[in-house]
Amino acid sequence: MPLRILSDPDNLPALDRRYALDRPALGLGAGDPPPRILLLYGSLRERSFSRLCVEEAARLLQFFGCETRIFDPSTLPLPDQVTGDDHPAVHELRELSMWSEGHVWCSPERHGQITGIMKLQVDHLPLSMGGMRPTQGRTLAVMQVSAGSQSFNSVNTLRVLGRWMRMVTIPNQSSVAKAFAEFDESDRMKPSAYYDRIVDVMEELVRFTILLRPHTAQLVDRYSERKEAGVPIDSATDLSSIATSPTYRKGE
Repeated sequence: MPLRILSDPDNLPALDRRYALDRPALGLGAGDPPPRILLLYGSLRERSFSRLCVEEAARLLQFFGCETRIFDPSTLPLPDQVTGDDHPAVHELRELSMWSEGHVWCSPERHGQITGIMKLQVDHLPLSMGGMRPTQGRTLAVMQVSAGSQSFNSVNTLRVLGRWMRMVTIPNQSSVAKAFAEFDESDRMKPSAYYDRIVDVMEELVRFTILLRPHTAQLVDRYSERKEAGVPIDSATDLSSIATSPTYRKGE
């Protein structure tokens, strides 16, 4: 199964727990079951800084009470390389996205853009799959790593992709400059403003995921899709028609 095993999931050496909320979404909605977050990274290098950032994010998300899964893209075929996308890694990626309530995407910046590995994973996630939607309505946090000075090209592109995939991309984001200097010899992120921003982004992702959880079905309900499926509105259960009816308004 193409999943990364997270080492030392409870070890957060760069986090100052005096200032950390273990349940940042408390009071915004039901925290049970734990929010389910899928994390994707965009490099196959043995020491991939986008993967290391994703692993730091996953540890934080687990600290915040989430369930996380990190997809390993190393065995993904190219789009249309396998007839009908009938490949174990493609099936796994799509099943993980269906399982999830939110995503974290982290790409290196290469030639001023996201990597092909990052785009490959998004390309294998269809908008619709047998009446099910692997990305629609899910929350999304975007991050990038750079070898040089700070840039926002990759996160901007990831936002475009998230919007295209009908995801709710949260306002905050992370861009780690000179990523090679931000990790120690144990491949753990050093305390820094860059790390603190990742904490901020993960806190916000948890809040938005919990906040939107009870409303997901309504937020992705579309006129065009109801029309295409031939599903007319039932006036007996449509709350908007009840609220605007003359009888209801007289009782205001």
